[in-house]
Amino acid sequence: MTLIFAHETSAQHKTPAGHPERMDRIAAVERGLAGLAVKRRISPLAAQADILRCHPQAYIDRIRLAEPASGTVQLDADTWMSPGSYQAALRAVGGACAAVDAVLAGQDKTAFVVARPPGHHAETATPMGFCLFGTVAIAAKRALYHHGLSRVAVVDFDVHHGNGTQDLLWGEPRAFLATSQQMPLWPGTGDPSQTGAHGQILNLPLPPESTGATMRAAYEAQVFPALDAFKPNLILISAGFDAHAADPLANLNWHEDDFAWLTHRLCDLAATHAQGRVVSCLEGGYDLGALQTSVAAHVSVLMERSL
Repeated sequence: MTLIFAHETSAQHKTPAGHPERMDRIAAVERGLAGLAVKRRISPLAAQADILRCHPQAYIDRIRLAEPASGTVQLDADTWMSPGSYQAALRAVGGACAAVDAVLAGQDKTAFVVARPPGHHAETATPMGFCLFGTVAIAAKRALYHHGLSRVAVVDFDVHHGNGTQDLLWGEPRAFLATSQQMPLWPGTGDPSQTGAHGQILNLPLPPESTGATMRAAYEAQVFPALDAFKPNLILISAGFDAHAADPLANLNWHEDDFAWLTHRLCDLAATHAQGRVVSCLEGGYDLGALQTSVAAHVSVLMERSL
């Protein structure tokens, strides 16, 4: 089985009509999970101490105070808040941190966090790309600072570069980040020259219209050897499913079997170095049908590799 962390607030964070990061995404994810023998957990609110490892208090206050009493408010070109958005973001971070706690406590080897808003574009003091707080980076630092792990790896296979996670982990030598992304594509970051303060960041640009075969070859050649050398105690995944061929926001041509293959290979590395411990957090994925089937493929593999 696999632990699923979720909270109803994820489906209450509203964006304007026509926005791709919409409430219907949670229903699609739940359809993907339907019938799978997972173990459910309620995502708690994040502890301020965890968020403060990545974001300053002034930024946290700014996000809290930006939440409107009604309607929606625009923070940047594509990032919005509605009543309940701040709570949803706290539950997203809290769910990721609780998943880390549970997996490290041996409750299960794998966990998947169902949450909106996503997090991997939020920089130290900048909301962007639908994201408010750097969920996976915060969870990585909880594993390092609260649990005392010596090496944590983050793998981000969302089609858009995880610029926020890169920013938040740039100076952390105990956190290895591998992120694959279509290039060129928004936000424009993710060049291989961006390697972090300690050479612990690996950016893997993939050309538009490339297939899952291109991704598999690139991961085999670069990401997996780097992860093997790093020997992480825990693997965190930023699981964006917008590299799917059906997704409207990008132009990679992956399919469900590609997400399943990548999940299997990451679980292989976790079995070798991290006692099988993997925590995955939802990021992008904007075609609802592709999101449903891709989540089902991803979590099914996590279930196979759990207790």
